[in-house]
Amino acid sequence: MKKKSILQTLTGSREMSLVAVLVVLLIVIEIMSPSFLSPTNVSQIFRNNALTMLMALGMLCVMLTAGIDISITSTLAFAGMTIGMLQKHDVIHNTFLLFVIGVVIGIACGLLNGIIIAKAKVAPIICTMGFMYIWRGMAYVISGNTWASGADVAGFSDFGKEGSAGPYIILIAAYVIFFVFMKWTRFGRKIYAVGSNAEAARISGIDVDKTVISVYTIMGLLAGLAGVLSVSIYASAQPNMQYGKEMDVIAACVIGGVSMSGGRGSVTGTFLGALIIAIIAKALPLVGIDSIAQNLVKGIIILAVVILNVITQRMMDHQNLVRREM
Repeated sequence: MKKKSILQTLTGSREMSLVAVLVVLLIVIEIMSPSFLSPTNVSQIFRNNALTMLMALGMLCVMLTAGIDISITSTLAFAGMTIGMLQKHDVIHNTFLLFVIGVVIGIACGLLNGIIIAKAKVAPIICTMGFMYIWRGMAYVISGNTWASGADVAGFSDFGKEGSAGPYIILIAAYVIFFVFMKWTRFGRKIYAVGSNAEAARISGIDVDKTVISVYTIMGLLAGLAGVLSVSIYASAQPNMQYGKEMDVIAACVIGGVSMSGGRGSVTGTFLGALIIAIIAKALPLVGIDSIAQNLVKGIIILAVVILNVITQRMMDHQNLVRREM
């Protein structure tokens, strides 16, 4: 058997090309900021970007069915503001119950999205755009022109405070569960099938509508969980929390090789994409990039990685075609 070259190895897998990008990125950043890979910085990268990494798993499921959900940070704000107000007004302070309430709110929001998209055949971008405003509006209504401060969520914030293992445990558990779920379960295979060819999936006996509703519900669940986690990590609840961050979640998936047309993507690629986004966000201020120019540089890096992904995918398709012809 002919031994593969390093280039063939890198271009034969999207994940390997992302690992190469990650290594190069880290080397460049470490040269420019020698303390970047310190344990404290690495810990902060994961803690401060736990919400994006968590929601990227739900977005992976949604995008695999050729859908999209831009209402996720509004769902996050709705859930987070609700549990913040419950603590502010001394209604509930039990950490477990607060997590359950946030997750249930997220599930309800995602379920509603899924039903309208699957049953009413409303385009995902239109449906979730509407709910983006609705759920964000609900967060403002619940807030009553106020917010939950650190003192209001004092006990609850211990779960996500710096030095606590809480956010890391949730993140690790979520990625392990989704890795197994997407790779080795029947439902995981159904998601890929629906995204690859919905009509063929329907003919083969898969309930396409149920699958679509399920992935938006999963997305809502993770957005609700992220909302609760946000209150715990940042020790406050405000109706504008994580405003606009849905773009980072979508970018993480796209960088990770998730196809916008559905049927292609992986948990590993999504993790690597989210990690690249997190590293860029942490590195730009440290290497001296002016705050005004940070979004510009971030956009250029994201675009470069996406182009590399497209090239890698084309080379993979070409290699597969050559093998079939042989």
